[in-house]
Amino acid sequence: MSTKTVTEPARTAAGPARERRGRGDQGKRASVAGFVGSALEYYDMYIYASASALVFTRVFFPDAGATGLLLSLGTYGVAYLARPLGGFLAGHFGDRHGRRNIMILTLLVMGIATFLIGCLPSYDSVGVWAPIMLIALRLFQGLSVGGEASGATSLTLEHAPEGRRGLYTSWMVTGIWAGYILATLAFIGVAALPEDAIYSWGWRVPFWASAVIVVVGVIIRRSLTDPEAFVEQKEQGAIAKVPLGEVLRHQPGDVVRVIFAAFLIVISSVVPVYGLSYATAVVGIPSTTMLWAVVFGYATAMVTQPLFALLSDKIGRKPVLIGGNLFGALAVWEFFWAVGSANVPMIYLGVFLCITIAFAATNAVYPVFFSEMFNVRFRVSGMAVGLQLGLVLTGFSPTIIQAVSSANAGAWWPAAAFTTAACVISSIAILTARETYRVPLRDLGK
Repeated sequence: MSTKTVTEPARTAAGPARERRGRGDQGKRASVAGFVGSALEYYDMYIYASASALVFTRVFFPDAGATGLLLSLGTYGVAYLARPLGGFLAGHFGDRHGRRNIMILTLLVMGIATFLIGCLPSYDSVGVWAPIMLIALRLFQGLSVGGEASGATSLTLEHAPEGRRGLYTSWMVTGIWAGYILATLAFIGVAALPEDAIYSWGWRVPFWASAVIVVVGVIIRRSLTDPEAFVEQKEQGAIAKVPLGEVLRHQPGDVVRVIFAAFLIVISSVVPVYGLSYATAVVGIPSTTMLWAVVFGYATAMVTQPLFALLSDKIGRKPVLIGGNLFGALAVWEFFWAVGSANVPMIYLGVFLCITIAFAATNAVYPVFFSEMFNVRFRVSGMAVGLQLGLVLTGFSPTIIQAVSSANAGAWWPAAAFTTAACVISSIAILTARETYRVPLRDLGK
């Protein structure tokens, strides 16, 4: 009896210890894979955003006159129409066939579509077929990014050690900033070229360069394994046949919450995308000045985001998300006032307040919070569909604001008011949700 009493606890203690070490190793790999994959996905998305604000008006819409910028920004928003479909497809296959496989597929689709955009002929060469092909490839970009966040977050969450889920999953969204920085630096280089070179071949180089990141990302993602929580469901035959149908039957309220909570991402589109086009086209601030301000915001956010993620592991997801939202609702007014006044030091302050503080707080935490809402059987589907439906507003926010601003003599206040409203709606949706930071992995979504 005495032997059994001594050895049994030793065995039961060692088992969980090995499990924690194994989960931690795969969690770190998943974090790196999420970082690199997100860097590619959002490098591709933001070089498109920069090109739509600075170049595409002349390359693809030269005969549109004053509405050229509106049409160009509209093609940026088109991808957000495809994102819900991408989220549905990624959720279905990710919940049925594994998180790892869908992460590899989304990476390949984005990389190929981006490279082909760099190969497109201009409007002067093939006429209306040029913008048609541009929109088609933009839709494929939307399909890809629609499944990226939910797949990468679910895989990392399910591999992460308890008490560190926020920190581990935050590296996926920190990779977004790395992609944005690379994209902005690429367009700073493009902006330094002679004008003829910019509009003939210069704008294409950042799109072609994405092929390098694709290769690195695929190699890293192939080294991952599916999480134990998913594998157990598969071995027990408990995989959902129609994950979206099950999540809508069992957790429809959480899907709706994610849709409205996702409005927090509006600030990341309005400040760097619309802010860039407004500053250069209306106020006359040099594009390189604004691009460097954006780089500053993204670089400093790479430092603050992990800190906010750690904070959410200590005090909860909801306080950090709501605090970041409300801070951003106020800070955006300082940013656009500074842009309208062409006050460069205050523009840098505005970027710091809006991106480094406000959006970094929400961006670091929303992936883990949204993913933690749902059961493992349909976790990818629940997060993907809710998030991507909510992001439709984000994608078209620059276009909506441009239309309202044009109707008000080019005023900057519509951008600030629109962003504030989105942040407040997001805060209300988050306030109604369950706090999840201390809920064990196996009990999430129950």
